[in-house]
Amino acid sequence: MSAPHHAHDAHGADAPHPHTHEHSHLDEMDLRVRALETLLVEKGYVDPAAIERLIETYEVQVGPHNGARVVARAWADADFRDWLARDATTAISSLGYSGRQGEHMVAVFNTPQQHHLVVCTLCSCYPWPVLGLPPAWYKSAAYRSRAVAAPRAVLADFGLTLPAGTAVQVWDSTAEVRYLVVPMRPAGTEGFSEEQLAALVTRDAMIGTGLALPAPPASASAPAGPT
Repeated sequence: MSAPHHAHDAHGADAPHPHTHEHSHLDEMDLRVRALETLLVEKGYVDPAAIERLIETYEVQVGPHNGARVVARAWADADFRDWLARDATTAISSLGYSGRQGEHMVAVFNTPQQHHLVVCTLCSCYPWPVLGLPPAWYKSAAYRSRAVAAPRAVLADFGLTLPAGTAVQVWDSTAEVRYLVVPMRPAGTEGFSEEQLAALVTRDAMIGTGLALPAPPASASAPAGPT
């Protein structure tokens, strides 16, 4: 598939592509939401602990599980993988995952030669239908600026050191296009069901700041879901 326009190499030679359309309104919207949340908490209408639990559910559980199922299907079904590579939006929608912030999806596939990393340099564009809410670090100024300028250093911050021969490709999400990283399938997972494969797919692996979990020992219990 041809590369979208918002890719940057690991050396940061390309300046981040200017964002347009919805981006200029997102920071203001975020401030309004926070102000409304503060007001509701102060008046006793909302329990802040309940809000945190709700955010955690969508950030860590509901959303990433959707993306994990997409990845697992791509690992297990070569035809679906090809479809995902050609038309990620439609392929993902076929599994029931679609909606706002996921209207135009592009899937990028990690290989031993190339690792993909997703960022939104001006705000926090993120594929909600497959990954849920973005983690706080994804929205931070430090991640947004350093992911393009020093991607290997960012990966090291997450405990991920890639082989020297593996190139890093950075993808800059926009209001028009969101990206899903398909990590490499772990060794030793031949014969795994899609459910077992999905349990190895983490949220960070689908952003590019992590890898899929290794296959558990045969005697071990099923691994935990996306984190």
